[in-house]
Amino acid sequence: MTPAEASQKTKEICALAPVVPVLVVDDAAHAAPLARALVAGGLPALEVTLRTPAALDVIREMAQVEGGVVGAGTLLTPADVKAAVAAGAKFGVSPGATDTILKACEDEGLPLLPGAATASEAMRLLERGYTAMKFFPAEASGGAPALKAIGAPIPQISFCPTGGVSLKNAHDYLGLSNVMCVGGSWVAPKDKVLSGDWDGIESLAREAAQLKG
Repeated sequence: MTPAEASQKTKEICALAPVVPVLVVDDAAHAAPLARALVAGGLPALEVTLRTPAALDVIREMAQVEGGVVGAGTLLTPADVKAAVAAGAKFGVSPGATDTILKACEDEGLPLLPGAATASEAMRLLERGYTAMKFFPAEASGGAPALKAIGAPIPQISFCPTGGVSLKNAHDYLGLSNVMCVGGSWVAPKDKVLSGDWDGIESLAREAAQLKG
C-alpha cells in the first residue's frame, strides 16, 4: 500500500462520522456490546488502543460487529502492526511517525493515520506521500489555534486531532478546514463500560455524531 493509498483510505474512514472513539478496553467481554452501542449511536469508526493485554482480543471481537470499522491505535512497532492486522484491524493509528512504523504499515497493507504535532513533522510525512494525519497531542500542542496555523501554509494535509479533545472543545477543531474528524475517549467513559451501561454510551455516541464545527 502506498502512502497516497493509505491516506485516501483513512480519509474515507474519517468521513464516516465527526468523532472516532478512542477506546482503552480491559476486558474483551465488553468489546462486542461496546462496539454495538457506538455503531448504533452513529460512530462506526472505532480505534482500539493497544494499551491493555486484552486489546487484540477486543479488536477481534469488535471486527465481527456489523457496521463497525475497527482500527488499532498506539502502533509503535512492526510487531504491533502484524498483530493488529492478524486481529482484524482495518486501519492503524500511531502517536508519531518513524520510517520503521510507516514501512511496516505500507508492507502489511494497513492504512495508517500517522501522528504529527509540528509543521516539520507534517511536512516530512507529506514528502513521503501522506496527506491524512493525526494531530497529537492536540491540546498540549496548542489546540485548535495551533492546528489552524499549521494548516495555513500546508492546506493539502487533513488532520484528526486527538489528545485532550472533549465534547466541550470538539467543535473548535471541527470548524477548521483542515480537520476531517476528531478522536476522543469521552464517548466511552470507563465507568459506563465497567457497569455495562450500553444505552448510556449509545446516547453519548448519538450526541457526538451530531457535532459540527
